[in-house]
Amino acid sequence: MKRKLIAAIGVAGMMVSIAACGSDSDKGGDKAGADVKELTVWLTVDAQNNWPELVKAADDAVVKKHPGIKIKHEYYGWPDKNAKLDAVLATDKAPDVVEMGNTEMLGYMVKGAFAEVDPAKFEQSDAWLDGLKESVTYDGKAYGVPYYAGGRVGNWRKDVAAEAGVKTPPKTYAELTAALDKIQAKKGNKFSAWYQPSPDWYAAMSFVYDAGGAIAKKEGDQWKASLSSPESIKGLNEYKNVLDKYMKADKTKDESDRYIVYGQGNAGMIFGAAWEGATSEAPENDKTGKLKGNLENFVMPAPSGKNLPVFLGGSDLAIPVKSKAQGVAAEWINAFTGAQGQKGLIGKGNLPNNKTDLATLKADPKTVVPATAAESNWFVPMAPGWGQVEKAQTLKTMLRDIGTGKKTVEEAAKAADAAIDKVINTK
Repeated sequence: MKRKLIAAIGVAGMMVSIAACGSDSDKGGDKAGADVKELTVWLTVDAQNNWPELVKAADDAVVKKHPGIKIKHEYYGWPDKNAKLDAVLATDKAPDVVEMGNTEMLGYMVKGAFAEVDPAKFEQSDAWLDGLKESVTYDGKAYGVPYYAGGRVGNWRKDVAAEAGVKTPPKTYAELTAALDKIQAKKGNKFSAWYQPSPDWYAAMSFVYDAGGAIAKKEGDQWKASLSSPESIKGLNEYKNVLDKYMKADKTKDESDRYIVYGQGNAGMIFGAAWEGATSEAPENDKTGKLKGNLENFVMPAPSGKNLPVFLGGSDLAIPVKSKAQGVAAEWINAFTGAQGQKGLIGKGNLPNNKTDLATLKADPKTVVPATAAESNWFVPMAPGWGQVEKAQTLKTMLRDIGTGKKTVEEAAKAADAAIDKVINTK
C-alpha cells in the first residue's frame, strides 16, 4: 500500500511562538478527564480509508471511560496537512491529537509545538522500534508516540533474473552483485539491472550507515557533519559503484516516480518502500503486461555481510501543547496504538511500532521480508537544524554530483559537510 510521507517541515510559518505557551499538564496529563467534553483527533486519510474500525475501537475505549465525551475526527491528505496544522497552532483551536509523518516531527519538537509525554504510559513503549523511538525524541524527552512503521526492501523481476540464470533471490551482497552482473550483461546498456535514482538519499545513506558512517554525529552539545569521514566515504563509494555499474537511466532524476519507471519494463530491480513493487505491477503502471506475480521482495544484503540498514519511515501521534485535553488525548493514543491496535494495523498490511510484534511477523512467510528488513534501521540526525538541511536538499545535491561525476565522492562529501555544518545546530 502506498504511503507518501512528506518530509518538508512547515513550522517556520507559525505566527506565534509555540514554545512560549504553557500547558495544563505535566507530560500529557490534564487536570481531570471528567471535565473534558470534546476531543479532536486529526489523522490522515490512510486511517479513514483503510482502518476506520480501528479508529472507532479507540473511540469506544475512551467513551467507555469518559461517558458523554464527544470525539471529533478530521482527516487530511499528506500534502496539505502541515499547512493547516501550522495555521491552527497559531490560534486557540489546536487539535488534541495529530498524526505526523515521522520525518515531520523534529521541526515541531524544536519549536515546542508538542506536549511532552511519558512513554511508560503507553503499551509496549519499552519495545518501540529504534528508528520510530528516535523520531519522537528530542533532547532526551519524548513528544509523541509511534503509530506504525514502513520499511524498505529489494524487489526484482524473477523472469529477468531467470533469463540470466539466477533462480533465487540473493542472501549475500556478493550474490546480489553477481546476479546483477549477469543481468546487466544479458540485457545490455539500455537496461538498468538495478534502477537506483542517484539523489535517493534514503538508499545512499543506508550504504553509509552500513559502513559505520553517519550523516552527522553529536559531539558534546553540538552536531557535526560526518559525510567526509573514512567510514562514510566507504559507503558512498559503494553507492557510486552501484550507480556506475547498474543504473543506466537518467542519473539526475529522483525516486518519486520510481514505481512508474519500474513498471515500464527497463529495469530488473529496485530498492525502495515495500509498496513500490506492488504498485508497479498494478494494471495502470505495468506497461509490459508481465509484472503481475513476477515481482519478488527480498531483504537487501549489505557489503558488511549483514542486512542493509534501512530508513524507517512511518507515522507518529503527537499532542499539541495547546491542547486542553492532554490526558484524555494520551488515553486515546494508547487505545489506538496499543497491543490491540497494533494487531489491527498489522492485519491491514502495516509494520508494527514495536519489536515484539515485529518478531511475530518474521515467522510468517507472507511478512518475513519486510519484518526482517525493518529490524536493522537508521534515522535522520535529531538536530535542531535538520529541517534546514532537508529543505536545502543538501544530500540530493551531493548525490547528483556523485552520480553524474560532476564531483568526486570526496569533493561532494566535503561540500555537503560544509553546507550541513552551517545550519544543523540552528533552530
